[in-house]
Amino acid sequence: MTRLLSPILADYGTDMVAFWCPGCNSNHPIRVAPHQSSASWGYNFNPAAPTFTPSVLFRSGHHIPSQEGKRCWCDYNRERVEAGKEPSGFTCDVCHSFVTDGKIQFLGDCTHALAGQTVDLPEWPK
Repeated sequence: MTRLLSPILADYGTDMVAFWCPGCNSNHPIRVAPHQSSASWGYNFNPAAPTFTPSVLFRSGHHIPSQEGKRCWCDYNRERVEAGKEPSGFTCDVCHSFVTDGKIQFLGDCTHALAGQTVDLPEWPK
């Protein structure tokens, strides 16, 4: 069970929080270590209206630089469809955003339908 810090932010363990991304329809965990290592984001520590800096970038499948040219979800789904099956729920995506004061501004390089839009962070799904 996910422990919520607010309706929009979840506690993901030591130095980790997560928000629900309406563009990806999945969670995005963020490391917010107080010592601000290179592997963490700045965080305003306001779970009701979080701000993370710098931008938040999530990639999956062939959009991950180390996976370029390797088999990915696109290949898997194409093969499933060719075999007469439904595609899986997994996709190759880019989600790039600024999260500021509880709003998520999706940048133009996102591969989902909310690219270029700004929306309130949604409540964590039940």
